[in-house]
Amino acid sequence: MEYTVKGLAALAGVSTRTLRYYDQIDLLKPTRISEGGYRIYGRETVDRLQLILFYRALGVRLEEIKRIMDDPDFDALAALEHHHAELLKEQDRIAQQISNVEKTIRSKKGGAQMSDQEKFEGFKKRKLEENEAKYGEEIREKYGEETIRQSNRKWMNMTEQDHNEMNVLEQRLAGILKEGATSPEPSEEMYRQAATLHKEWLMYTWTDYSKAAHQGLAEMYVEDPRFRKYYDDIAPGAAQFLRDAIVDHMDE
Repeated sequence: MEYTVKGLAALAGVSTRTLRYYDQIDLLKPTRISEGGYRIYGRETVDRLQLILFYRALGVRLEEIKRIMDDPDFDALAALEHHHAELLKEQDRIAQQISNVEKTIRSKKGGAQMSDQEKFEGFKKRKLEENEAKYGEEIREKYGEETIRQSNRKWMNMTEQDHNEMNVLEQRLAGILKEGATSPEPSEEMYRQAATLHKEWLMYTWTDYSKAAHQGLAEMYVEDPRFRKYYDDIAPGAAQFLRDAIVDHMDE
């Protein structure tokens, strides 16, 4: 079956302007142009649009989608299987959130009270999965599967009080990082305070403390652009300041 721009837009739930833009950037070309000058889309282009929309739903930029799909080694089936796996993960996250909301409603109506762990279980699981997607490969290579498993277990067992205390520490750390990174001559006390606060923050998820592991993490903060950006968003140079605090000024 073939579709005009208007027909395909209606089928896919996108605007005709979107399809024309995809044509303009060579992301989705029509199968042919009719004698009247209309774009006509066939089965292959319909399938390609489906994959494009899958990637867009995952937050992938158009330039990256084009690069992926124009790769001679691109495997449409593998892409669909990957998207299916991501959807299942999202389904699990949503199901967990729905369960938590339902428990909260029952609790508000006089039913069984939720434990602190139940209240935050969905949030913690989602945060864990986000961190896994961003940094899982790197931290497993650096610290090993068992260490990460124990850390994740500790995170999931955190209470509301633990979580609040961890947030307070994070805010205090952000304050000293900003002060130290913007200071022409940071004091020894600034460095020591930053290192100590970061250690205390880490121990909410770490099961055992190792100065060498802490220093290795600090080096990652400046070497990995994602970690560097996280801290440098607090203040330019904050990642380097934290690294120096942990590596050069940390008490034994």
